[in-house]
Amino acid sequence: MNVLLAVPVVVPLLGAAASLLLRRAPRLQQGVAVAALASVAAATALLLRATADGAVLTSQAGGWKAPLGITLVADPLAALLLAVSAVVLLVVQFYAIGQDIAGLSRAMPQVFHPIYLVLTAGVCLSFLAGDLFNLFVGFEIMLTASYALITQAPTRARVRASMIYTVVSLTSSILFLTGIALVYGLTGTVNLADAAVKLGGAPAELRMVLALLFLVVFGIKAALVPMHFWLPDSYPVAITRISAIFAALLTKVAVYAIIRSQTLLFGRDDIAAVLLCIAIATMVVGILGALVQDDINRLLSFALVSHIGFMIFGLGLNSVAGMAGVVIYLVHHIVVQANLFLVNGLIRQFAGHSSLRSMRGVTTVSPMLSVFFFLPAMSLAGLPPMSGFMAKVALFQAGVGAGGWLVYTAIAAGVVTSLLTIVAIFRVWVRGFWGTPMPDMIEARVRLKSGAHVGGLRIMAAATGVMVAFGLLVAAAAGPLSELAFVAAHDLMNGAAYIEAVLGEGAR
Repeated sequence: MNVLLAVPVVVPLLGAAASLLLRRAPRLQQGVAVAALASVAAATALLLRATADGAVLTSQAGGWKAPLGITLVADPLAALLLAVSAVVLLVVQFYAIGQDIAGLSRAMPQVFHPIYLVLTAGVCLSFLAGDLFNLFVGFEIMLTASYALITQAPTRARVRASMIYTVVSLTSSILFLTGIALVYGLTGTVNLADAAVKLGGAPAELRMVLALLFLVVFGIKAALVPMHFWLPDSYPVAITRISAIFAALLTKVAVYAIIRSQTLLFGRDDIAAVLLCIAIATMVVGILGALVQDDINRLLSFALVSHIGFMIFGLGLNSVAGMAGVVIYLVHHIVVQANLFLVNGLIRQFAGHSSLRSMRGVTTVSPMLSVFFFLPAMSLAGLPPMSGFMAKVALFQAGVGAGGWLVYTAIAAGVVTSLLTIVAIFRVWVRGFWGTPMPDMIEARVRLKSGAHVGGLRIMAAATGVMVAFGLLVAAAAGPLSELAFVAAHDLMNGAAYIEAVLGEGAR
C-alpha cells in the first residue's frame, strides 16, 4: 500500500508530459488525461480503504528515512480528501471534454489537459506532503497551474483577475517561506512530525507567533475574512471547468493546511478565540456579500467564502467532535461547490451570461437544470436531508458541547448565515428560474438541441448529473462518513499515530 502514495503525484505528471506530446491528437490527449485521473481515483480509493481504521501510511522517497528524506504521509483525513478530490477532478475532466466536443469553449484543449494534470499533482502532493517544504512545493505546483488556467480564453477581466490572483498568491508564498525558515531555525527540521516533537520544547511565545503566521499564510489562500477580497474577483471570471475546480478544491487544500499545521505543529497553543472570531467574521461578511450580488458566479463565490467560516469554527472548538464536523463539512463543501459551478456553466450556455438582471425562466427552458441546481443549493443552505444539514448539525452539536459565550456567538452566526444562504438562493430561484423565459434563451435551447452541440452537451449534462448524484451519495452515506470523520478527528487531535508512523515508535 505504501507504494500507492506516489501514484497520485507521479501519474498526473507523467500524464501531463504524455498529453503535451499528443497535443496534435485531441482524442488521444483526452484519453490520456482520463486514464491518468482514473488511476489516481483508484489509488486514492485503496488508500482510503487502508486508512479507514486510523492507520497512517508513509513512504520515504529514495529510501532516506525521516526526518532527512522526503516523506509522503496518508492518514484518514488526507486519504478521504484525496479520494473525494480525485472523483471531482475526474468528473470535471469529462465536463471539459464534453464542452470541447460541443465547441462551446474558447479554451485551448491542447494546453488545458496537461496543465489540468499538473494542477492535480499539486493538489495531491499538498495532501500527502510530510514536510513543510514539500507542502510549499505542492502549493506552488497547484498555484502555478492555476495561474495558467485562469487565463484560458483570455479577456480583459480574466487577465486582470489573474494579476490580482498572482500578486496575492505570491505574497502568501513569501510569507510561507518565511514561516518555513523560522520553523527550521527554531527546530532544525522541516519534517512535520519531527517539528511537532521539537516545537514542544520551544518557548510558548514563539510557538504562538508561528501559529498565527501560518494561520495568515493559509488564511490568505483559504480566503478567510479579512483576507478574502481576491476570491470574488478571480473565480467568477474563469471558464466554468476552471472555476468549478478552483471553488471545490483550492480553498479546501488551504483549509487542510490550516488544520494540519494548527493540530500537529501548534496543537498545544490555544488560539481558539482567534479562530472563532475569524470564523464569525468570515461567515457573516461572506454571506452579506452574496446577498447583494446580481451575478450567480459572484454570489456563489461570496457564499464560498462564507461557508469556509464553518470549517474554521469547528477547528476553533479544539475538540474531537468539532474536528469531526470539520471533516464532514470539507467533504460536503467540495462536492457542493463543484456541483453549483458546473450547473451555472450549463445555465450560461442557454442564457449566454450569469447575470440575474436579464435571466428568467430557466425551469421552463430546462427542468433538468432546475433539479441540478436545486439539490446542491439546498445542501449548501443546510436543509435536511442533504449533506449540508448533517455537517452543520455535527458542528453545532460540538459547539453546544464545548460551551462558552464566544462559541454560542459563533453558533448564532452559523444559524444566521444558513438562513441568509436560503435567502440568497431564493433570490436566484425567483429571479432566474421562475417566470417567462427570455426570447434569446428559447432560441439558444433550439440551437443547442440541434446540430453539432448535442453530443457534447449530453456529456456535460451527464457529468453534472454524476456530480449531483455524488452529492446525494454523501448524504446517504452519513453514517459511514461520520464514523470515518471521528476516526480522522481522533488522529488529528492526538497526533501520536502520525508522529510514530513517520519517525518510528517512541519518537514522541
